[in-house]
Amino acid sequence: MKGKRLIGIAAIFLLFISTMMPAAASAEAGRGIMDESIYDLLVDRFNNGAGKNDIDVDTHKGDAFNGGDFIGIQARLQHIIDMGFTMISLGPIFKTETYDGNSVLSYTELEPHFGTKEELVALVKETHKKNMKVVADFPIGNVSANHEWTNGQYKFIQSADGTVDWDPADANVQNALKQAAVDFITEYGLDGIRLTNLEGFDDTFLNEMIDAIHDAKEGAYVLTNEESGAAFDLKPDESKMEALRQSFVRADPDSSPMDMFKDNGEMGILQFDDLTGPRFTYDIVEARMFPPTRWKVAATALFTLPGVPLMTYGTEIAVNGKEAPESHPLFNFKTDMEFKDLIGNLNELRNESETLRSGEFEMLHNEDGFLIYTRTSEDETWLVAINNTSKTVSAAIPVEKIGENKKLRGVLDGDLIRESDDGMFRVVLDRELAEVYIADEDKGFNTPYLIASTLVYVMFLGFLFLVIKKGRERRRTEKKTA
Repeated sequence: MKGKRLIGIAAIFLLFISTMMPAAASAEAGRGIMDESIYDLLVDRFNNGAGKNDIDVDTHKGDAFNGGDFIGIQARLQHIIDMGFTMISLGPIFKTETYDGNSVLSYTELEPHFGTKEELVALVKETHKKNMKVVADFPIGNVSANHEWTNGQYKFIQSADGTVDWDPADANVQNALKQAAVDFITEYGLDGIRLTNLEGFDDTFLNEMIDAIHDAKEGAYVLTNEESGAAFDLKPDESKMEALRQSFVRADPDSSPMDMFKDNGEMGILQFDDLTGPRFTYDIVEARMFPPTRWKVAATALFTLPGVPLMTYGTEIAVNGKEAPESHPLFNFKTDMEFKDLIGNLNELRNESETLRSGEFEMLHNEDGFLIYTRTSEDETWLVAINNTSKTVSAAIPVEKIGENKKLRGVLDGDLIRESDDGMFRVVLDRELAEVYIADEDKGFNTPYLIASTLVYVMFLGFLFLVIKKGRERRRTEKKTA
């Protein structure tokens, strides 16, 4: 009986509190490309889930297949969910001569090391159940010389490195590539395609290919990992990528390149590195800096600046490497993942706030690594402060940048800033730290909270009174009937 009473008390408390909390918006409802955050991985190097496809696998040999597969990704989906990513980007998954999928042999067959059609479809379906999306690479050039199309059916150009590029001016090649991409996305239920190795193909053809994919599947994304003039849904900005790397690779940097984010125009992919070049951790080590500290301030920028954040697999454990295969190790899930929690916290903030995803951006302060900027909308004002310097710093932000009767509440470390008598918000940060603030109404005492607490207390006492009263009545009844 006592246990049931406690359950009743808890139920009343939770029911009351739930009426005071705003309902969380569905991450899936109405989600567009600018609402996504991307986790980019190579299938072979993420997780080995099925031994049956471990054909000549050698985890001690960098350029050999290491055993990662579709089943392995599905088994580790929670790892990606915990970090708040909304989309998984798979490297090439076609039949290939190399672990990274780049020596493509076919546009119709999947790589046996990675798994079967049924296993890929199961991975996509399970990812969808988790309200995430899946895109996969589609290389339109630089494929294996043994590709099935090199049998004379389609014109190609032999490259100096032994790979093959399709003749971009040949109509048969163009039509075949468009159809292969359409078949790929529809057969496996993918949410999009990332077109890679674009060299030689003009914007006219690329736009035709993009349109064909859009027509084949409503809402499908067409991305690229290269700068292009074509109408991709999302593409990288190399100049912003370089600005990020330069501004966060060391403390006390020249962060003036970050001023380019003042442009509130077209926003693309934000990333510190990709899977085709050196890891950002490598640059940090080369600069004789401490990777965990560097990554913590860098990640705050990545998830709060305008654009779509992309993070390469293994960043959460500071994977190093100048070039492949060194930069493509098999993920070690036993490694300490302190950085994983910060990624999850930042991504959760971004997922829950449309303002952090698409609000107006204004750089308020940028001096030698000390950055302060706002993301604003009609509904919210966020202030992000990043002290990427070797000393404690401060800056005064005018009240008109935040709003009247506001306080800045830090959501990462709980810092609180109130407007001073001279109409300024004074931001003070210790070295190599960052904080994300939400502008809340400043009403002095938290009257709603005090009222709510009082009501909960009164309801609790009332409930106890009723329990005691009913207990007495029951005992009286038992005595009368005895």
